[in-house]
Amino acid sequence: MPVKRLGVGFIGSGFNSRFHLHAFRAVRDADVRGVWSPTKQHAEETAALARHLDLGQTNAYRSIAEMVADPAIDALWLCGRNDARIENMEEITDAVVRGTGELKGIACEKPLARNLAEAQRVVELVTHAGVAHGYLENQAFTPAVTHGRAIIWSRGAALTGRPYLARAAEEHSGPHMPWFWQGALQGGGVLNDMMCHSALLVRHLLTQPGAPLSTVRPVRVTGHIASLKWTRPEYAKRLQQLMGNEVDYAKRPSEDFASVMIEFETDDGATVLGEATTSWSFVGAGLRLSAELLGPEYSMSWNTLDSPLKLFFSREVQGKASEDLVEKQNAEIGLMPVVASEPAAYGYEAEDRHFVRVFLGCEQPELTFDDGVEVVKLLMTAYMSAEQGKTLEFPPKGLETFVPAVAKGTWKP
Repeated sequence: MPVKRLGVGFIGSGFNSRFHLHAFRAVRDADVRGVWSPTKQHAEETAALARHLDLGQTNAYRSIAEMVADPAIDALWLCGRNDARIENMEEITDAVVRGTGELKGIACEKPLARNLAEAQRVVELVTHAGVAHGYLENQAFTPAVTHGRAIIWSRGAALTGRPYLARAAEEHSGPHMPWFWQGALQGGGVLNDMMCHSALLVRHLLTQPGAPLSTVRPVRVTGHIASLKWTRPEYAKRLQQLMGNEVDYAKRPSEDFASVMIEFETDDGATVLGEATTSWSFVGAGLRLSAELLGPEYSMSWNTLDSPLKLFFSREVQGKASEDLVEKQNAEIGLMPVVASEPAAYGYEAEDRHFVRVFLGCEQPELTFDDGVEVVKLLMTAYMSAEQGKTLEFPPKGLETFVPAVAKGTWKP
């Protein structure tokens, strides 16, 4: 019998939602049927893009509750702003609990919330509503990571022992929208924005395929944050001119560089390490995602800017600034790498395909909101470690009520 198609609705209409829309062109058994955004025009534009991509008869909705109530909507992809996460989840789950509509699942973008208290509230809401859930972490689904991890474990680890060190980094020149730069709205700076990817990725690489993440347990965390670029007077002024007066890094900065060292204990008694860095102060061709996995007699490495396609433009080719070669592109001339299919290369296609199948009942979720909570615990511990200037046992006391100084607007780099 044919599998029923999943009708998907999007909460949010920005950069991240559009990445998912392009990814859904490669997903079978799903149609994008709806978009809601706090800005009506943005919702209509994003719905029009979905129709242009032949993803289905996509409508813009006046409210989240209205979208949940539509029988055409089976699942929601929650891609809105971090500061609206609880409000969005409350409206979704209230509609479900009151019987206004039914949902097969909710998939939520990273990070699950701005702090641990909010993350736990998200899980409480979805549990009360009785809806299946999935945590959207695209880097764990990238083809390079998926394929490399499988081979490393089946050949290298099987013959010479488990891997003992994983590294991951995500680096670019800064976010697209003003709210990302504001600690109170986003929940922090680059650590909260992007370490959620890297902290989970190192744990994922160190975990044997098919085994739960709980078999590799964090026990100690060392975090460090810094402002390397955007608090310099000339760059703080430039940032404010670009993003608006609410983004004032002379007075209310967020970190633009973060690092974390995580010591894990494994079920087989080994001590293994995860090392991650993230940056909004990286200047290169554009977004750079990278990872390494090392063991006794093997290693793997991945770098998205090691592209098989490169273009060269001389000084005579003076075009307008854009991102047609790579996300967060920083230049238009010279020798430039091109990521030919970013939704596939960054893992969006595979993760969207996976969660469509999960919500159709075809497979078990690889990541749930519970995994998102674990990531938030690591992020908050890293912030706490950075503020105290020392390594912390995981999880440290007081994590449930902790809010980073960056998010409170009191951090002084």
